[in-house]
Amino acid sequence: MLQVKHLLADKGDRIFTVGPDEPVLVAIRTMADRYVGALLVMRGDELVGIVSERDYARKVILKGRSSSDTPVRDIMTSPVITVNPTDTVDTCMRLCTDSRVRHLPVVEGAKVVGVVSIGDLVKAVISEQGEQIEQLQRYIAG
Repeated sequence: MLQVKHLLADKGDRIFTVGPDEPVLVAIRTMADRYVGALLVMRGDELVGIVSERDYARKVILKGRSSSDTPVRDIMTSPVITVNPTDTVDTCMRLCTDSRVRHLPVVEGAKVVGVVSIGDLVKAVISEQGEQIEQLQRYIAG
């Protein structure tokens, strides 16, 4: 069974962050520049929230707020649903589905060690299923 630590080993543990007092415009620019859909909101080494394109659309655009005048803390999701490196891909998929989130910070102890997205999880499931199908085909043919 694939675990989060296996995804991070392939994907890498790079995370992109923004501070809670930064304007939303900074967060949106960072997401666009990094081609990611969410940023971890960090106060030093402490994970205090997560902000996504969805948060921006629903809490800034639709409410007529200013991206340059609204701080990230006003639109971030907190507390954050997190996983640890030993959680399984299935557990993460269930969490994403049940909680309607697309990004899960990976926390070991009190330290953020990575982020997995729904895309990462789907890719892992497809790969694992492909391997299982191959094994079954070899078993049937052999």
